[in-house]
Amino acid sequence: MAESTTTSRPLKIIAGADSFGCTLKDTLISHLRSLNIEVEDLGTSSYYTIAAEVGRQVSSSTTPATTETRGLVACGTGVGVAIFANKFPGVYAATCLTPEDALNARSINNSNVLAVSGMSTSPSTAIDILNTWLNTPFKSPCPASNSEPWPQDIESFLDNSIKEMPTIGSGSSQSDESAKCAICCLVKNRELNPIDIIPAGDVHRVKYYEDTEFFIRWDGKWDMFFDEDLETAKACC
Repeated sequence: MAESTTTSRPLKIIAGADSFGCTLKDTLISHLRSLNIEVEDLGTSSYYTIAAEVGRQVSSSTTPATTETRGLVACGTGVGVAIFANKFPGVYAATCLTPEDALNARSINNSNVLAVSGMSTSPSTAIDILNTWLNTPFKSPCPASNSEPWPQDIESFLDNSIKEMPTIGSGSSQSDESAKCAICCLVKNRELNPIDIIPAGDVHRVKYYEDTEFFIRWDGKWDMFFDEDLETAKACC
């Protein structure tokens, strides 16, 4: 008998697979539809293309707020599709090879994209994984918590992680072009002192020691020619 999901909102699943996972994906779609869950099947393509599209649609879902949108992806191992789906903000794809994996992924990571292995997972096991993933609420008891409720401090940590994860990589303390320049990065914490202007055409020498680094910065369109004459340099020291 088909099980009903515990989600409090109507559920929509975006599904896709590569050629190694398409048979298992079709089996799971049939099961989802037997549960009266809406499914959008994106079909079969290369694992990176199809997983990226599922991730993109889950990330930027335009379905009403009353509908929860999740994803289902399948490839040979279930790993590649999870990696590419996770390239999109707000997507938490988890590769699950057992129902216990699904329990942990939902409880700890609030996984919203299920990745399964078409090469190592039987249809019956995959259905068990899917049912567990559908019916496990975030922060519920799971094997990682020894099947006990999470302590309050861990619950708080999990709540904060869901808020903080989408912001990772979204900002940078260095937003200007200088952050991309290797020279600017080299000297950003060094003190640069001005020097007196020397008449054009003069020859200038610097006394240097082994492993000495020089950084020269100037403004304007000046012609500067660098020539190192070691013998002359030695004579001046």
